[in-house]
Amino acid sequence: MSAIAGIAAEEQWELVRSALRRVCYRGSHGDVVVSKHDATLGEIHFDGVKMWLGRTGGCRAVCAGVVYNWREVAKETLDVDQALDVLYQQYGPQFVKDIDGAFAVAIAGDDGLFLARDPLGVAPLYYGERDGRLCFASEVKALLAMTNSVTEFPPGHYYHPSCGFVQFFDFPRVVDEPQNLVDAAHDLRKMLGDAVSKCVAVSDSVGCWLSGGLDSSTIAALACLHSSKLDTFAVGVAGCSDLEYARAVARHIGSRHHELLVTGDQLLRVLPEVIYHLESFDALLVRSSLTNYLLAGLASDHVRTVLSGEGGDELFAGYDYLVEIEPSRLQDELRLITLALHNTALQRVDRCSAAHGITAHVPFLDRQVIRYAFSLPVHYKLCRNGRPVGKWILRRSASSLLPPAIVERPKAKFWQGAGVLDLIAREAERAVSDADLEAEKRRNRGPLIRTKEELLYFRVFREQFGDLGECEFIGRTRVAV
Repeated sequence: MSAIAGIAAEEQWELVRSALRRVCYRGSHGDVVVSKHDATLGEIHFDGVKMWLGRTGGCRAVCAGVVYNWREVAKETLDVDQALDVLYQQYGPQFVKDIDGAFAVAIAGDDGLFLARDPLGVAPLYYGERDGRLCFASEVKALLAMTNSVTEFPPGHYYHPSCGFVQFFDFPRVVDEPQNLVDAAHDLRKMLGDAVSKCVAVSDSVGCWLSGGLDSSTIAALACLHSSKLDTFAVGVAGCSDLEYARAVARHIGSRHHELLVTGDQLLRVLPEVIYHLESFDALLVRSSLTNYLLAGLASDHVRTVLSGEGGDELFAGYDYLVEIEPSRLQDELRLITLALHNTALQRVDRCSAAHGITAHVPFLDRQVIRYAFSLPVHYKLCRNGRPVGKWILRRSASSLLPPAIVERPKAKFWQGAGVLDLIAREAERAVSDADLEAEKRRNRGPLIRTKEELLYFRVFREQFGDLGECEFIGRTRVAV
């Protein structure tokens, strides 16, 4: 939970500070703004003001997010920013290939402004132009303090004026056949455990969002092995399935469990602030963010860091519609939906946590886990013998960690398990007429609005952000309803 902003022009102190003020909830210790090499860069962080020790020459770096291995790759440094500064000077833009974490980084060098974003876009980053100068920020609302030109920075890329955008990360294309499923499941559990351990190690106050589904339950069970005291958090309407399953997992792993019961009125009351923080009107994304936003608020009363199970469905074929895809095409589909996470589900995880001053980690999207998942044959993920079962290898990996009812639980989307869909559908029918929807669809300019629910959200979005044209930076959920 942090933010950066800046522009390729010197001494733009107030402009950069005005951008950071719009996302001040992402940091609690004020801003640090520097001007160097024809750029002004700023950042805010939760864990205290970074140490600027009067360095002379070289570059200046700012970073949002987390870099797990900065001490390993730049040993003689005192903080993450200085480490990135040193690495850039030594190795140039290619240094980002060796960075392990979820990050958005900007470096002002004497050869121009350098920007980079982590492989899957866990850390947000947007860019635009002001008077012909490149500017950037962690959220759209911050960038709007500098320009009305908004484009999402592509994940897994870096930018430098000398070469433009360069992709530094891609999924492995070669599928290796492990010795057998048992060994593969064992290897996956070890990699997930290592990923969870890294996340737990960067904070002394850790919890898990727990829906009672396989993904979040696996992460919570592994976190209990690496944390002496773990808090878990669940949310839903009274009687929903997520609350029941989450309780069972919490009892099994011995976590200190917290629940939040919500009503339709509560969800509608927080809708404007959810859309303000989420910066989207995509129907499925907003729907799932309503409860996630309230869940993050509950977690913020107890911990500074949470772990999320996001990414398990995309890596290991957890969605029902994937059963209909030919096995020869399944790996490509998993790649597409994983690449689409940055401005859909990962945007929800980031914005909901940041809005409440906490940091969210996604262990499933650790770079080693990603590489391993895409080296596996698809029949290890989606077992088609008899009744098709998604996330087959993950279920095998978690079989000794969780009760059988959790390991075998079918996929339930977050908003389904929390009991949200009917509440929102009724409000959309009440607030949006058939004529309203048809009129919106006939508009010559602007994004395509597909449903009454989406138009309900888009109205709120437009009230808060104005007319931003076709809103191409808005992610649209790919997975079928």
